[in-house]
Amino acid sequence: MPTDRKSAGTYELLFVIGIIAISFSSIFVRWSSADVAVIAMYRLYLTNLLMLPFVWRYRREWMRLRLRQWGLLVASGVMLALHFLLWMASLRLTTVASSTVILTLEPVFVMLASFVLFRTLVNRMMLIGIGIAMVGSIIIGSSDFALSGDALTGDVLSMLGALAVAIHMMLGKHLRKDMSAFVYNFSVFFLAATSLAAYNVVRGNPFFGYEPKEWGVFLLLAIVPTLFGHYLFNWLLKFMNTAAVSMSVLGEPVISSVLAWILLGEALTGYQLGAGMLILFGVWLFIRHGDKE
Repeated sequence: MPTDRKSAGTYELLFVIGIIAISFSSIFVRWSSADVAVIAMYRLYLTNLLMLPFVWRYRREWMRLRLRQWGLLVASGVMLALHFLLWMASLRLTTVASSTVILTLEPVFVMLASFVLFRTLVNRMMLIGIGIAMVGSIIIGSSDFALSGDALTGDVLSMLGALAVAIHMMLGKHLRKDMSAFVYNFSVFFLAATSLAAYNVVRGNPFFGYEPKEWGVFLLLAIVPTLFGHYLFNWLLKFMNTAAVSMSVLGEPVISSVLAWILLGEALTGYQLGAGMLILFGVWLFIRHGDKE
């Protein structure tokens, strides 16, 4: 593993690119008028399409997968689909700032689940971080409720989306011990997209007939936040400290909020700014004292 300064600088640059890339996700979702389940489905199917030329290289690894691994891949895919469904729906009801900052609670949910399931130790500073982040979430929820019931519903959907992606991440961490990043990501993206396709069939959402602008948004979501964001972070885990990569969750709401202000005309309220700072500080404290790699 390269450890020279030049390599470290390259990884840090790629890390910054990844944060900027995922921050565009909420903006692209707002630009589309399609049902959120359709947006999420095509985002993932188009990502699979872009990855398709490299599939043959990993054919032997797929053939070695055991039935239990396939079961966990399906569960991870369903959780990812549920995350996109809930979070994208939240963007239709609340602001980009509120929705994305609540998503930063993901590592907190991961640790809480690890404590319940595996009795993973939680130190005092981590508990303080959780408390601060939760207070910030309550402030955002109460201020949004004062604006409208829909905004509060959006906050709740975003929090449920964070819980779903936390389960997805826990399953992924377990599966990635014996699986390459490509095989894991391609499989989970395809299974999540197929779960969303089934949901769209049940809901009667049309698969075709969308304007070129919509297809452009679907493709942008596949390329920018998915490949240059989430996939890049998974790849960087091999070269960077896990805690450092986890810090990416803190950058997204900041950049997303600025982009929403510039591109969507969404202004931050005093409550959102203050509560958002509390959540980000709490999550930073939690990650800083929770991963000692």
